[in-house]
Amino acid sequence: MKIVRADVIVTCPGRNFVTLKVVTDEGVYGIGDATLNGRELAVAAYLKEHVCPLLIGRDPGRIEDIWQFLYKGAYWRRGPVTMTAIAAVDMALWDILGKVTGMPLYKLLGGASRDSVMVYGHATGRDIPEALDRYAEHIDQGYQAIRIQCGVPNMRSVYGVSKGNGVYEPATKGGVEEQSWSTEKYLDFVPKLFEAVRDRFGFGTHLLHDAHHRLTPIEAARLGKAVEPYRLFWIEDPTPAENQEGFRLIREHTVTPIAVGEVFNSIWDCKQLIEEQLIDYIRATLTHAGGITHLRRIADFASLYQVRTGCHGASDLSPVCMGAALHFDLWVPNFGVQEYMGFPEAALEVFPHAWQFDRGTMHPGDVPGHGVDIDEALAARYPYDPAYLPVARLEDGTLWNW
Repeated sequence: MKIVRADVIVTCPGRNFVTLKVVTDEGVYGIGDATLNGRELAVAAYLKEHVCPLLIGRDPGRIEDIWQFLYKGAYWRRGPVTMTAIAAVDMALWDILGKVTGMPLYKLLGGASRDSVMVYGHATGRDIPEALDRYAEHIDQGYQAIRIQCGVPNMRSVYGVSKGNGVYEPATKGGVEEQSWSTEKYLDFVPKLFEAVRDRFGFGTHLLHDAHHRLTPIEAARLGKAVEPYRLFWIEDPTPAENQEGFRLIREHTVTPIAVGEVFNSIWDCKQLIEEQLIDYIRATLTHAGGITHLRRIADFASLYQVRTGCHGASDLSPVCMGAALHFDLWVPNFGVQEYMGFPEAALEVFPHAWQFDRGTMHPGDVPGHGVDIDEALAARYPYDPAYLPVARLEDGTLWNW
């Protein structure tokens, strides 16, 4: 079996997605997610101009060799564009292998380690009462783990709060949105949100929160210590992770669990954090961290230090990634939780899928491969629509970490 074609499909059924379709001379094909929010066309060009021509004529079953070829052979290693492109190829090749063998992806990886995958949803509100109502709705849907974000009084914008009733989408059309931020107001307010959750709902659900890189290490330490009575499942991305040593200061001051890694591209981004046990959950994704082949290495490395997975699962990762991630989650021994935000209805129509949601848990299904396909004719009806992620500024105008 040989690869005879590799096509890049860009579509916008509610938001922009990039999909790679790898086709063999026997008619078997696999698809992979190559979406990089706000920089989709950079990955599409990397695939079209540099990667796809190199795939023609290769044996799709040599997944490891192709991964190493694309990683080492480029000379310029790592980075979000390169690793997202590699991930798309890797995902597609595993999909082909599953279809050829007649096995779902999780069985190829070694079989299920659990019966289903616990996922967490997002409860957001403009104020505490609205956020609590959304939290209650998630409980009614059976969620065992819920992330909560809330507007902060006297702050014009805040991360994670949907502008409407649909799926939260930070990317905006027509230019870059500049949001405001006040660490002082946030740190004063957010413990009150967690107190309200526990007062109304008790401790029967896992409570998660995302600081989205907004804090310095000492500020993150102060937050972690302040919210210990509310027993959070984790605080996500408390501080930027370029300086991994900064997490040591957080660790020294609080026992609130720490999750990080949705913007990581490789095992090197989390090496110190994991081996020095400075985090509890690694959130790297299949799409941005080199695919199944590389994320499996990250997870195995993390297991040596009792760090569990908590893969990013925002709606800016396509349903293709969601399907593959659920297979990975079902297999990985050191699983923690999987993020699930849902998708616009149009996206679910463009990407037929085998996964199922049931009362706060999901299963990828038993279709050979990763169980997600693409309707190319329907995808063509949704052309690319440029959108950009926001930036954040402090109230005095200083550019800050979004």
